[in-house]
Amino acid sequence: MSSVLSQSDFIFGLRTAVRNNLCFLDEQTVVYPSGASCVSHNIVQRCQRFISVSEKSQGICALALSPSRRYLAVSERAEKASITVFDLHHEQGRKRKPLTAGETSVQEFVCMAFSPDSKYLIGQTGGPEWMLIFWFWEKNKVLATVKTTTSNNLVPQISFNPHNNMQLCVSGAGVLKLLRYSEGVLKQSSIAKMESDNLLCHAWTSEDRVLVGTDTGRLLVSESGDLRRELRVTCKGVGGHTDRQVKVKWIKETDANECVAPSRITAILSYSKGFLCTTGPGTVCLFEKTQKDSYRMSREILIPSDPCSLSCPAESQKIDTMCISPAEETLAISTDRGQLYSISLSSVLTNKVLEGKQHFEFLSQPFHSSSITGLSICIRKPLVATSSLDCSVRIWNYETKELELYKEFQEEAYSVALHPTGLFILVGFSDKLRLMNLVIDDIRSFKEFTLCGCRECAFSHGGHMFAAVNGNIIHVYSFITLENILNLKGHNGKVRSIEWSLDDSRLVSCGMDGAVYEWDTRTGKRQSESVLKPCSYTGVAFSSDYKTILAVGTDFTLKEIQDCQVLREVPADEVAHTTLAVSHSGCVIFTGTSSGTIRAIKYPLPTQREWTTHHAHCGPVTKMVITYDDQFLLTVSEDGCLLISKIIDKEGRGLKSNRQIVQTEEILVTKADLDDKKQHILDLKMRLEELHMENEYQLRLKDMNYKEKLKELSDTLTQEIESLKTTQKVMKTKLEKSEHENQENSAEVAMKYAKKLKALEVSYTSKLMVEHEKYQDLLQKHDRMQEEYEKQLKAAEESKTQALEELIQMYELKLQEKTQLLAQFQEETKQKFCEFSEMIKQAEEDEERKIHAIQIKYEEKLHLEKETHTNLKGKSGMMTQKLYSLQRQIDDRCADINKLKHEQQSLLGLVHSLESDIEDLKRQISGHKRTSQDKDNTISDLKKKTQNLEKLKFLLEFQLNDLQKQNEPQQADINKKRERIDQLEEQLVEMDRNNSQLKLAVSDLRLKLRTKEKELHKEIQKGKDLQTLLERLQSDLHGCVGFIQEPKKLKHSIQMIYARYAPNSDSFVLSKVKSSADDIQALCYHREQLEKTISSLKMKLAKSADEHQKMYDKIMKENMSLITEINELRKELQSVRTRAKDPKAQLLFSPTSRPISEGGLKKTSAEPV
Repeated sequence: MSSVLSQSDFIFGLRTAVRNNLCFLDEQTVVYPSGASCVSHNIVQRCQRFISVSEKSQGICALALSPSRRYLAVSERAEKASITVFDLHHEQGRKRKPLTAGETSVQEFVCMAFSPDSKYLIGQTGGPEWMLIFWFWEKNKVLATVKTTTSNNLVPQISFNPHNNMQLCVSGAGVLKLLRYSEGVLKQSSIAKMESDNLLCHAWTSEDRVLVGTDTGRLLVSESGDLRRELRVTCKGVGGHTDRQVKVKWIKETDANECVAPSRITAILSYSKGFLCTTGPGTVCLFEKTQKDSYRMSREILIPSDPCSLSCPAESQKIDTMCISPAEETLAISTDRGQLYSISLSSVLTNKVLEGKQHFEFLSQPFHSSSITGLSICIRKPLVATSSLDCSVRIWNYETKELELYKEFQEEAYSVALHPTGLFILVGFSDKLRLMNLVIDDIRSFKEFTLCGCRECAFSHGGHMFAAVNGNIIHVYSFITLENILNLKGHNGKVRSIEWSLDDSRLVSCGMDGAVYEWDTRTGKRQSESVLKPCSYTGVAFSSDYKTILAVGTDFTLKEIQDCQVLREVPADEVAHTTLAVSHSGCVIFTGTSSGTIRAIKYPLPTQREWTTHHAHCGPVTKMVITYDDQFLLTVSEDGCLLISKIIDKEGRGLKSNRQIVQTEEILVTKADLDDKKQHILDLKMRLEELHMENEYQLRLKDMNYKEKLKELSDTLTQEIESLKTTQKVMKTKLEKSEHENQENSAEVAMKYAKKLKALEVSYTSKLMVEHEKYQDLLQKHDRMQEEYEKQLKAAEESKTQALEELIQMYELKLQEKTQLLAQFQEETKQKFCEFSEMIKQAEEDEERKIHAIQIKYEEKLHLEKETHTNLKGKSGMMTQKLYSLQRQIDDRCADINKLKHEQQSLLGLVHSLESDIEDLKRQISGHKRTSQDKDNTISDLKKKTQNLEKLKFLLEFQLNDLQKQNEPQQADINKKRERIDQLEEQLVEMDRNNSQLKLAVSDLRLKLRTKEKELHKEIQKGKDLQTLLERLQSDLHGCVGFIQEPKKLKHSIQMIYARYAPNSDSFVLSKVKSSADDIQALCYHREQLEKTISSLKMKLAKSADEHQKMYDKIMKENMSLITEINELRKELQSVRTRAKDPKAQLLFSPTSRPISEGGLKKTSAEPV
């Protein structure tokens, strides 16, 4: 076992053949399959966490994320397919026990779904079984299974009802079923007959409604399983704006075969405000719910066109999966070309007013969409170059995990090599080998070599030479003179791999002919050779000390060769090695296999099978390389993924490197680009100065206007303050008069009340004397009455005792009679109770007899039904046995046919390889002939084009002068309209200020009114207090009347009343009681006046608000018209400028300049800056 191994750190790429291959964990993290595992990618921090699948897995089929976003289900293809559930809250994604289909042999699960509470999981198996399995996954228990389709039609999606754990939906080619789990069985609640339609996707929008998308572009609505309605988009123009409304139309029987639109609806996603739907290649429409059965299409979002993509446009990609973040802020999609895009839904909704369409952005970086064929690194920069069959070359930074540069070409790229400086790149295409500059924002070719289908190329370590393979010949070129130095011939088959020695004096190569040659790059002779004809070598490398050669091939072994002999050999395995890389420290060798795994083998090589395996890719590893500091292992595969792995020891520490690598940050910039940028900077500076001057001038104008307005406002405010002061004085005089009148009235009232008091005292004294005489007479009568009453009491007591004795005797007799009656009644009740209980027993016995008879009838019926059920079961078992036997016969026949097909394909492959060799040789011969003819033609064309260009130059200069003269009056009009806009904005500000002042005045008046109301309330309270005082005084006087015949007590009570009420200044209290009515009248009058002033102010405010609104509408209309005019003028200016620049660009970048650059390399070659 090796003490050094590789650990996945970051991966670029996406697996496309996975159902639901993109999910949001949170607002910043997405999960998608890449390579041989699933990746949890943080968009903000640009870090990844790998969720590895089982070692025996043959690939991932589908993903499913639970609604709680805690559990991830991964379906793995194998001889016996399984579903693994990962706990994402655990740091390393803790595995649960895998779910299987039980005893039935299933090779794959096509799609899966979690229940709303994340307790249950459903999985749809592939053909020919097409079984739907329902698990209680936490206990690994299969609850139910059901067959979804009888034909071989694909079932692409299954889902749970988000409001019901027990209801499921299954959609596919001619299938739409609603199933319900009850009593341990999945029962079909409804089925829609849509045999002609291929249903690609569906989504639940409510408890009983499902939206379904078809391959013909129809958007169908299923309510409780009945397909009877269809959503159709209709445009309605309202006020010059077009608004799309989606209406529900009832489907007739004849409409089932209608084709509404050619576009395929590949994905539907429901969310809180409506749903999202793909309406064609690269297009997503956002629909919002407006009423019960209608939706409005609020926005259309497109995949943007990529100027770098030449072979196939980016906007024509098919969208496979859509997912939305938990807070519904971000929408992310994945396409059939392995790209990830996203868009912020909040920005989409806020930009509804803007015309035009919204566009997606890349979620992280654009990935390769096909097999990666080439891989190379450089010494001076942390860059990685990759080439792919998708016709693109990409430059990655393995430290920052970013895509630095990428460019797409017309031809497929087979190989790539980075110069040690990282400034140049060599790419082998199907037609030519091109040497290109890595400019700041582009990859530009400056030399082409006529080498067709160059599968391998490599720069020397010093960078002064490079080697390129053409079939079975290795061409060595000088990078300085770009001339062919050597042609290394010796291989009988295609050369598959080459590598330079550290001092660039030797070159090692291997080929499909089973030969490994070591070449001397100074003489071109072979130094050593090793030929093993049965083996076809695929990878070769020098050891760390460059003394031995390591090679891998189709014989499943790793060989170490020295002096034409095989020194050591790692024993064979079932999986073939495809490529290898040797660490610079010399302690480990990494090999890539055809199954996508990476093996770490210790060096010196062991004699037994000892290695550590790292599951990295899902396809054969095509290339691998180790960075010069031994920190990272970079691998690429046919699955289109670039994997960056850390090289660590068993304790998790990185390897220590003795090399000191100095990295540089220089880049290449062409002189023309530099001049353009300098000119652009100068133009921007001039524009800045102009804008600065304009802003200063406008600020001065605004200051002047504001000062004038301030003066006007201050004058008006001073006038208003003076008028308010005068009104205040008038109010004060009125208040003083009213106070004087109140004092006079209170004095008069006090005098009247004193006179009344004296009269009352005289009358009450006379009444008291009369009442005293009456009281003495009554006392004498009272004494007499008391004596008589005592006599009567004695007589009454004697008569009472006699009556009591008589009554006691009578009631005792009655009691005896009543007890006898009670005993009789108790005996009667006992008899009646016995009779009633006997009646109840009889009724119960009758009911039991009836129930027993009914039970016997139903048991007989049940027995009959069970017998029929067992008979039907036996028949169905016989039928299933016959079916299985027929299916086995069919499978055997298919296996025989497949074996014959494989044999035929292998033979055809040999024929095609031989034919391709013949065609390559023919192309080379014809290419040599064509190049000589092309050169003669290009020289004659160049002479003609130079004459035409001189004529064009003269005409363009004349047109430029005319256009500059036309632009001057338009610029003056723009400046005038800007000044008009500024004036209108100032008027708006004035109106706002006036409104605010009026609001302040109204609030002040309201405050005054409230204070007056509080004062009135206080006066009323005072009046109530005085009234209560009077009532208390009256009650006290009424109490004194009781002591009218006792002068001492009467005097004491009057003194107490005087002591209680005299300190409150009787005269003042009485005056207040009288004056309260007048005060209330004055306050009411003042309140009425205030209400009138407030109503008048409200009317004024309303009028001013209406006038302000009218002015504001006018200003806004004028502003909008001016803005539209300015935009039109800007567009005209831009078109004029582009017209002026296009002829210049044609002069600088005409296709005729390419042959000239070949003749004079020193003029057009990029200069390093």
